[in-house]
Amino acid sequence: MPQRHSKNNNDLAYFTYDEKKKLGYGTQRERLGKDSIKPFDACSLCLKPFIDPMCCHKGHVFCKECILECFLAQKKDIQRRLAAHASQKKQDKDEEEERLMLQKARELDEFDQQNHSAMPRYNDKNQNHDKNGFHGANSVKTTSFEEEALRTMKAFWLPSATPGASVRVDAPETHTVCPEGKEKLKLKNLFAIRFTEDNSEEEENKTKSSSSSSYDKTYICPSCKVTLTNTMSLVALSSCGHVFCKKCGEKFMPVDKVCLVCDKPCKDRNLVGLKKGGTGFAEHDDHLEAKGYKHLGSGSGLGLVRPVKT
Repeated sequence: MPQRHSKNNNDLAYFTYDEKKKLGYGTQRERLGKDSIKPFDACSLCLKPFIDPMCCHKGHVFCKECILECFLAQKKDIQRRLAAHASQKKQDKDEEEERLMLQKARELDEFDQQNHSAMPRYNDKNQNHDKNGFHGANSVKTTSFEEEALRTMKAFWLPSATPGASVRVDAPETHTVCPEGKEKLKLKNLFAIRFTEDNSEEEENKTKSSSSSSYDKTYICPSCKVTLTNTMSLVALSSCGHVFCKKCGEKFMPVDKVCLVCDKPCKDRNLVGLKKGGTGFAEHDDHLEAKGYKHLGSGSGLGLVRPVKT
C-alpha cells in the first residue's frame, strides 16, 4: 500500500511535522513508559533494589554504599574546584602586580625622557598611532578618536579585537548536595530505613527454591499488612526507620506518639514521606516526558545530543 502523501509532500517550501521527526533535528520528545521509571524499592543512583537503604528528609532513598561514593566524589570535585579557584586568584594577583610594575616603570621612563631630552615625547598610546605616519595638525584628536573607535568596535577578525579564550573559575560551593533533589545534604542528615518483608511468600518460595533473589522480595505495611506497591504513598519514621503506608502513619502516629513496631517515641516531624514509584500512568506520575536537543540530524552522522532541562 502506498504511503500517505501528506507525510511525504516534498514540493513544500518548509518541512512538515513528520519530516522534522524523521530528520531528528531540534528538540525531540518521547513519552516514557513504566519500564523507564524507578520503582519505590530501588536506589535512586544505581536503580537496583536497595541494599542497606538510607533516606534523606525529602524522601529520596539510596543504597548506603551508593550515597557514600556519591558524597566522596562530590568532596573530591569540591577540592579540585577550590584548588583551581585559588590558582586563578594567585594568577590574577601576579598579573596585577606585574601590570603595576610595568606602569610605574613606564611613568619613570617618560619622566626621564621629558626632563633630559630636547623635544618632549608623547605617551605610548599616542606614539603607537603616530608611528604609522603624520596625521596633520589634529593628530592628537584624530588619534584619540581612532583609539576609542578601535576599543568599541566589535571586529573579531582584527588581532587586537579578538576575544580572549580565558575561562573564569567561580568560587565553588563547599557543601554536598542530594543527587536526586539537588538541595543541601550532609551525611548526618541521612537515616536508615527498614522495610518489613512479607514472610508468608518466603515460606512458599522455600518449598520451590532454596534461595530467593532481591528482585523477588515483597514488602508489607507492619500495621495493616497490606502489600506495598508503586501506587501507594509511604512514610518513614526518622527516629527508628520503620516504613508504613501513609494511611496508617497519619492515623496512628500522631495519636500514639510511638512507633507501632518498636514502641520508640516519635513526633509529627519524624514522619518523612517517601517518593512514590512509577506506574507509567500520567495521572499518578509527574515526569513522563524525556527531551533531547540535537544540533544536526541523525542522518548526517554529526548528531551531537545536548540534554535539555525539563
